[in-house]
Amino acid sequence: MAPQQTGSRKRKATAIQAGAATSSSQISAAADGEGPLLPKKQKRPATRRSLVHYLKGREVGAWGGAGLSGSEGELRGCAVQKLPELLRERELALGTLNKVFASQWLNARQVVCGTKCNTLFVVDVHSGQITRIPLMRDRGAWLARAQPTCGIHAIELNPSKTLLATGGENPNSLAIYQLPTLDPVCLGDRHGHKDWIFTIVWMSDTVAVSGSRDGTVALWRMDPDMFNGSIAWHNDAGLPVYAHIRPRDMETIPRSSTSPSNRKVRALAFSGKNQELGAVSLDGYFHLWKARSTLSRLLSIRLPYCRENVCLTYCDELSLYAVGSQSHVSFLDPRQRQQNIRPLCSREGGTGVRSLSFYQHIITVGTGHGSLLFYDIRAQKFLEERASTSPDASPGPSGRKLKLTCGRGWLNHDDLWVNYFGGIGEFPNALYTHCYNWPEMKLFVAGGPLPSGLHGNYAGLWS
Repeated sequence: MAPQQTGSRKRKATAIQAGAATSSSQISAAADGEGPLLPKKQKRPATRRSLVHYLKGREVGAWGGAGLSGSEGELRGCAVQKLPELLRERELALGTLNKVFASQWLNARQVVCGTKCNTLFVVDVHSGQITRIPLMRDRGAWLARAQPTCGIHAIELNPSKTLLATGGENPNSLAIYQLPTLDPVCLGDRHGHKDWIFTIVWMSDTVAVSGSRDGTVALWRMDPDMFNGSIAWHNDAGLPVYAHIRPRDMETIPRSSTSPSNRKVRALAFSGKNQELGAVSLDGYFHLWKARSTLSRLLSIRLPYCRENVCLTYCDELSLYAVGSQSHVSFLDPRQRQQNIRPLCSREGGTGVRSLSFYQHIITVGTGHGSLLFYDIRAQKFLEERASTSPDASPGPSGRKLKLTCGRGWLNHDDLWVNYFGGIGEFPNALYTHCYNWPEMKLFVAGGPLPSGLHGNYAGLWS
C-alpha cells in the first residue's frame, strides 16, 4: 500500500483540536459521553422529579444513559417526549456552499458536514466558524473522473469516536480520517465501487460497510497499525499521508423483475444486537445480510411504498427498521411475517421523507418541505402541540401535529432560478440530515432546496 500526500492541513487540524479543547474546558458534558453510574451500595441522593431539573442536569452531564432507576428512566423518557416542543432555532450561515447532505457531532460544539459541492467541513455551532477539511485523492488521476456534482452523501463515526468514514475527492471512494485531528488514515479506492457512495455504517471500531449507486455493498476492514502510531504516516515535510485499501468483501444486491436497472443502494442500517445489515434500494426493496467477516444475504422484501426510498434507520430497543419514502415511513421487523406497526404518512405534499433517526420510542422525521415531525412508536401517532385553555390550567394536547418549520437558509438567485422557477422568492429547504446531541439536548439540522438544479443551503441549531 503506497502512501500518498494530501497537502498541508496542519493549521486546520490544529484549529479543530483547539476548538475541541475549548469545548471540553467550557462545557463539562461531552457530546457523546454520559456520566458514570453510581456504585450499587452508594447512597443515592433524593431524586428531584421535575422535568426542568432533569433537563438542566443533562446540560452538565449529571445523568447516565444506561441502567437508570425507574424514576430516572421515567424522567428521561418524559424529557425525550417533551424536548421537541421546547426546541428553538438559531440559523447558521454557511456562505455559498450547496446543499448539506450529511452531518455528525464531533464534540459539544463542532459538527462535521458534507455537501453536494463535495466539500467536507467542520462548523462551530457557537461561533459559526467553518473549517474546510482536504479530501483524499485516488491513486490514479484517471480514477477521479466521476461527476463532481454528486457530493458527499454520508459521514459516520465509529463506536469509539476515533475514526470518521466519508467520501473522497472521487465520490466512489471511501475515506477514513482519524479523530479528533481529522488526519487522513486510508482511502478505499482499489477494486471498490464503480459509482457514488450513498451510505456508510460501522459494524465495529475497525469494520465499515458502504453502499453505492452501482448496486453493491462493500465491507472494509481497517488495519489498527494504520492509526495506532506503530507506522509513521508522515512524509519528510511532516505532512500527513494515507494508505490505499481494497474491500474485504463485496456483494451485489439482486435485480428485481419490476425495475432491474434501478437497484441503487440508497441507505444502510446495522443491528449490533443481531449482527445484521439492512439496506434499501431505489427499486423498492429492503435487503438483509448476516454481517460477520463477510456478508451473507438472508432475505429481500418488497416495500409497501416504493417511490424514493432514500433513508433508513434502526432501533435496537424495538428491533425495528424504519424506511423513509416519498410520503411515508414504513416499519419492518424482519423476524415477523406480519408487520404490526402501520406505516405513517408525512402528509408533506409528496416532497418526501429525507432524513430519519430513532431515539428510544420517538422517531424524528426530516421532510423535503422544510419541517421536522416527531412520531411516538408506542402510541403510533405524531407528537402534538400543547394548548392551554386558561392561564391557570395545565396545557393539554391541541389535536394539532407538532411541526417545527426550519428557516429560509440561503438560495442562489442565478439564471436557472430566474428562467425555470420564475424567480420565486422562497423555496422550502429539504432537510437531508439531522443529528442529536442528547447530552446537551441539541439538534443540528441541515439541507438545501429540493429541486436538483437550485443552488443553496440551510443549517440550524435547535436547542
